[in-house]
Amino acid sequence: MANLHFHYGTMGCSKSAQLVINAYNQNKNGNKTEIIKPQLDNRFSENKVNSRIGISADATVLKTLRGWAPAPDTKMVLIDEIQFFAPEDIDVLVRIADSRPVIIMCYGLMVDSNEHIFPASRRLIEVGAKLHRMESTCQIPGCMHLATHHLRYDASGRVVHDGDQISVGDSNYKSVCRKHFNMLYHGVGYSNRQK
Repeated sequence: MANLHFHYGTMGCSKSAQLVINAYNQNKNGNKTEIIKPQLDNRFSENKVNSRIGISADATVLKTLRGWAPAPDTKMVLIDEIQFFAPEDIDVLVRIADSRPVIIMCYGLMVDSNEHIFPASRRLIEVGAKLHRMESTCQIPGCMHLATHHLRYDASGRVVHDGDQISVGDSNYKSVCRKHFNMLYHGVGYSNRQK
């Protein structure tokens, strides 16, 4: 079994829920787990991984993974919102995965709302993490296509085309398919009826 994994998908595809479930099942089977989340992610709680479906688990909050190592008896490390860490943090995970009998499961986004890959996500691909795409459907009413992109909206409901790559929160985001992303972001075939 691969020892470094990247579970990725759009917002709302149950990444955090799967992390919590995975940790629960491993602990129930006697395999000690550690859950990590980035300090930047304080949307729902300071020290928990929370899923929108109402389940949560305690987490260790870290600004960086540099200087961190799992406890000697840990069998699995589960990291939420991996895209908020730095590429150098991924290199820390690689060294741990290659030198210790521990499985590392990373969960997060692959790309931002401007179709740019997050640096930490890119690094996971570069170092050969096993990729697991988590699927959900487009949030445009009536569309059942695979959600592959995110749209970010400003307070007036207009699509945001620039700005910081990282903007914590999900109330101003929508997960959409490629077709609707191009329609609403680039204006390809766009009409006001499709908003």
